[in-house]
Amino acid sequence: MLIDLTDAKPFGRNEFRETMAWLRANDPVHWHTRVDGPGFWAVTRYDDALRVYRDAETFSSRFGMRLETNPAAVSAVTGRMLIVSDPPDHTQLKRVLSRGLGPDTVAAAGRLARDVVRDLLAEALAAGEVNMAEVARRLPTRVVCGLMGVPRDEWDWLGGTMNTAFEGEDEETRRASHAEIFLYFTELVARRRRNPGDDFVSRIALDRRTTADGERPLSDEEIVVNCNGVLAGGNETTRYSAAGAVLALVEHPDQWAALRAGGPAVLPTAVEEALRWTTPGVHVLRTAMAPARIGDRDIAAGDRVTIWNISANRDEAAFPHADRFDITRTPNKHVAFGDGRHLCLGARLARLELSIFLEELVDRVERVELTGEPEYTASNFTWGAKSLPVRLVARR
Repeated sequence: MLIDLTDAKPFGRNEFRETMAWLRANDPVHWHTRVDGPGFWAVTRYDDALRVYRDAETFSSRFGMRLETNPAAVSAVTGRMLIVSDPPDHTQLKRVLSRGLGPDTVAAAGRLARDVVRDLLAEALAAGEVNMAEVARRLPTRVVCGLMGVPRDEWDWLGGTMNTAFEGEDEETRRASHAEIFLYFTELVARRRRNPGDDFVSRIALDRRTTADGERPLSDEEIVVNCNGVLAGGNETTRYSAAGAVLALVEHPDQWAALRAGGPAVLPTAVEEALRWTTPGVHVLRTAMAPARIGDRDIAAGDRVTIWNISANRDEAAFPHADRFDITRTPNKHVAFGDGRHLCLGARLARLELSIFLEELVDRVERVELTGEPEYTASNFTWGAKSLPVRLVARR
């Protein structure tokens, strides 16, 4: 079989799962050559994925966490941005950022998410026919913007700019949108320094991290790059899992019926299955810092190792009947949020948003009807439905 995991076109056509299944069965730790750059290992089985995730000392994040990483850009934020840092920098940054997303913040996020979902569904029901992918995109950006203290009238602009930064038509457009976001957060941090409030940005701006030279406040740059990371991470995971959950429930009407019949009791397992089924974060990259062994393969120091979450979450050895969408599945220890030290900072928030979305959807919608074919992002990094035309029929 011809294997090219760097080709985004099969992802845009939703035609990559056969390749992943072949790799799991025949070459689960696959050496992938490239004519336009260095090769890499592709890890596609669940147990091997956990092996890499849980050994942060051997498999480093500080050289980038995706295949198309720009080394210069990564080097500029290593040790300052959570996702491209190793301990002790990662430990200290995560401690500060986690305090910024503490229990009080998550409780506030739940109330905000409830209001946002109700508004979005009311608008969608009034319209009748909508792009559910666009409805879902607005949920996490509005919630995260609200937690950051971004003015309400700027929520959709910031979310749309973030979307363009990752999915713009060309590199120049994407680069310009990234620059706009960094400039926006730079100005927001400056305002919070002068006049702090009760929001995520203010809390981390007033907090302190430990370094080799002692304690100090986070720098403006550290706050800006991590705000960008929080917004981007929340946007990608929740939007694709929410839209993908709707599509899965349409395609599996027995599961829609089970969700309606089960009520709140079935929501926790439904959320986990939606995350496993969709797996918006397709792959992550690590760099081997020392010789290692994964499965029956010897990994050399300096080798790049990719974990294909989207394959690990369909591994029959870990998930019986893995190609069946089952909202009552348990256990369901998927890797949609990664694992180990780099388990996604916003996992709790994403689960909360998705739970509220499904609860309100069932409460307000009698049925969902597809009105066109779904379209998918042509990306081997973050993936999901970018267009999902549906008709919503309200419950009486």
